[in-house]
Amino acid sequence: MTHVLDSLIVGAGISGLSLAHGLHQNREHPSSPNILICEHQRRVGGNITTVSQGEFLWEEGPNSFSPTPELLKLAVEVGLKPELVFADRKLPRYVYWNGQLMAVPMSPPALVKTKLLSTGGKLRALIGALGFVRPAMGVQLSQQNGEETISQFFERHLGSEVLRRLVEPFVSGVYAGDPQQLEMRSAFARVARMAYSGGGLVAGAVLSRRQTQSSKPAADPSIPQTKAGELGSFRQGIGALPEAIAQQLGDKLKLNWQLTRLERTENQTYRAEFSTPEGVQQVEARTVVLTTPAYVTAEILKPLQPQVSQALAEIPYPPVACVVLAYPVSVLKQKLTGFGNLVPRGQGIRTLGTIWTSSLFPDRAPQGWQVLSSYIGGATAPEIGDWEDDQIVAAVHQDLRRILLKEDTTPKVLAVHLWKRAIPQYNLGHQQRLERINQGLQTLPGLYLCSNYIDGVALGDCVRRSLGRADEIRRFLDK
Repeated sequence: MTHVLDSLIVGAGISGLSLAHGLHQNREHPSSPNILICEHQRRVGGNITTVSQGEFLWEEGPNSFSPTPELLKLAVEVGLKPELVFADRKLPRYVYWNGQLMAVPMSPPALVKTKLLSTGGKLRALIGALGFVRPAMGVQLSQQNGEETISQFFERHLGSEVLRRLVEPFVSGVYAGDPQQLEMRSAFARVARMAYSGGGLVAGAVLSRRQTQSSKPAADPSIPQTKAGELGSFRQGIGALPEAIAQQLGDKLKLNWQLTRLERTENQTYRAEFSTPEGVQQVEARTVVLTTPAYVTAEILKPLQPQVSQALAEIPYPPVACVVLAYPVSVLKQKLTGFGNLVPRGQGIRTLGTIWTSSLFPDRAPQGWQVLSSYIGGATAPEIGDWEDDQIVAAVHQDLRRILLKEDTTPKVLAVHLWKRAIPQYNLGHQQRLERINQGLQTLPGLYLCSNYIDGVALGDCVRRSLGRADEIRRFLDK
């Protein structure tokens, strides 16, 4: 290209697309940045993978999203407001414990009545939640630079039963991670802040609620109003969102462009070289945003900033397989009304959890069929990354036989998608790694990182972070 761009964005997953939308939104304005977004695949969306086959519709990446204000506003701005669908927040979530599906208690009265915890476990949790907690101290904590793992934090605050039966399966569902390695402040920052600032989880929650209400902006009438606990999607699946953003970007988006080199120029800009279907292309830009995974970004930055590259390379991504199976409803033990089930480790079940996909959103399966999306692998079972598809299906089907099926049958296999490197793990030392990354980036003004290894893996986190980066880039360009 013969002219210098204001911003080059590498990667057209939800992070890159949201950021590009944030920069491109006021494109009619005279000072609107001149941008280009490049993606090495032939499609947009990154991990968002919506697939349809006949009357079946399913996801092979994220299955739903928490309807954050930023995400909903983005959906409205790209014309998807009529396509939004929300799962009933009153639908129960289940944990498979001791051979039974038990509803997760979602309120204090439900917590009192639940059989998922013993009387002693409930009392222990209540005492800890009220703030009667021993301080975080000891040799092991000193060796961890004062950082607590998720296991250490919740066992200290709420006891071992809550940890094993509620927290650990939830961690599997969000991160596919190991709670004995994930660092609390990084993985569950909001909960950690409540505990450390409020004198206990209950007091912290009350304080947090008051602060949120006092600083909460007025409701935006243009976006749908939702309630806590709802999950969202679109009628044609989550893939509708990246497709809609891409359509608005038009020729600002290049697919099948593989970044091969990035260097700093004598003019304090950046020169990027791409392998494309039209041959080698060079792009010069005042700012560059890398929205690629940590391990990809590490390779890109190795010649430019070895310190940043090394810190990025230390962030692990365990393998996770998404297995989508369909069964006739007649073979199920019961009508599946709920979000799905999670499985604590130690129950003789390999599968981390199963989303009852066609129970959540309409028109995901033909009449008389149930679609189940199961996840297996993660940090506690990395060997899944070496398995063949038929082995993975057999393991998941065997687990579903025990949990949900009343008779054996051959499932309709809709998908087996093995993500060799799935979700970044915020393990012990994560904050120190981020500090090293931020320090190293000071030597590269105009270069930004924006991906889910930073401060949140959910779709809403990605959109929030990306729109914030867009504001940073605008300020940089204004200077």
